[in-house]
Amino acid sequence: MRIGIIIGRIGGVDGVALETEKWIEVLKRMGHEIFIISGQFQNWDFDPEHDTLVVEMSFFSPESYWGQKKAFFHPDANVDELLEHINLYSNIIADKISDWVHEKKIDVVISENASALPAHLEMGRGIAIALEKLGIPAITHDHDFAWERGNRYLSPHEPINKIVEETFPLRLPNSFHAVINTPAQETLKRKYNRDSIVVPNVMDFNMKFGIPDEHNKNLPRDLGLNPENRLLFQVTRIVRRKGIEVAIQLVDRLKDKNIKLVITGNYKDDAGNIYYNELINLIHQLKVSDQVFFASHLIHNKGLTGRNGEGKYSLSDAYANATACTYFSTYEGFGNAFVEAVLAKRPVFVNNYKPVYWPDIGSKGFKTVMLEDNNLTDDKVEQMREVIYNEKLNREMAEYNFRLGKKYFSYEVLEEKLRQLLDIVTRLGRSV
Repeated sequence: MRIGIIIGRIGGVDGVALETEKWIEVLKRMGHEIFIISGQFQNWDFDPEHDTLVVEMSFFSPESYWGQKKAFFHPDANVDELLEHINLYSNIIADKISDWVHEKKIDVVISENASALPAHLEMGRGIAIALEKLGIPAITHDHDFAWERGNRYLSPHEPINKIVEETFPLRLPNSFHAVINTPAQETLKRKYNRDSIVVPNVMDFNMKFGIPDEHNKNLPRDLGLNPENRLLFQVTRIVRRKGIEVAIQLVDRLKDKNIKLVITGNYKDDAGNIYYNELINLIHQLKVSDQVFFASHLIHNKGLTGRNGEGKYSLSDAYANATACTYFSTYEGFGNAFVEAVLAKRPVFVNNYKPVYWPDIGSKGFKTVMLEDNNLTDDKVEQMREVIYNEKLNREMAEYNFRLGKKYFSYEVLEEKLRQLLDIVTRLGRSV
């Protein structure tokens, strides 16, 4: 089958781009030929036969930037010019998508979040116009929706709100939804009576990952740490919802100077550095500056195994040195860092983050130390202490979780889900 992927940016480090690459890899394993149309190919080996650039589809194009600014951030009193702009570029994008489908003889289209989140109004509408005209079967891979972003996509202009409501998510009869979690599936059904399949974010459980070797054994030394230190790793960006302050409080509560917390994220991820400065203040308040280390200068935080010259060590190298991982997020659409730790065979200390941890991950039976509302009780601290010091327990938890991870979040699971989706949309295409 000739499958076309529509995405605003491919090859980037955002969750949509990373999961799309996994879908592409598995679809190719299944024998399908993949064609990509995108507004930006970032760190990508561009193949003119299979890759098509449409600059208007980029999130950073003047067309998209101006449309977003005038629709949501700095609206003008008169909405007519904005509506003309959206209409013009929606049709330009629709025509280019239609030409691409015909030229590449595409059988099925997959829209990667572009038909779910109004982050590019013109692209979302362009996709809808093209797919309605073509009648081609389409899968919308919905990573997040406007209603999950508070007031981010609420405009003072009612015509814009109408466009958002009518276009996002896509609701054509020749389309079907793949969502990444159960709450999204339930909301989609309740709000729009649209059925969907939950396709979790996955990892390749056949890859070598988080394994100590002659290279990564030097990571602690390069951080100024000693062999006897026990390292907790926070392998996330530095943003408030990651709950990094709880990991810092844990280090303080454990009362052992040999326990160190290594944070791989970069302070640049935090807009205005407000949260980062709060973390620095907490570190000094608790007097744990000799136990908390920021390591983005050493660790390439944007790829699992490749370093690409941006850091001496990869995420795989980081996990290879972890005694356990901290993951006290308060909100996640899924939670890739949890599955990464499972893949690396490292125990995880986790908060029951909303809305998906327990219904979509924790309830599968993973063995963790789990907090509720990031309440770091004495009992939970003692459970974490036991995991850190009891090497047998640590190893047993990690091996057990790895087996569960392979069962529920592997490429084999993704392949099964993709077969279901392709069967459904193929039947939809014949019925419209």
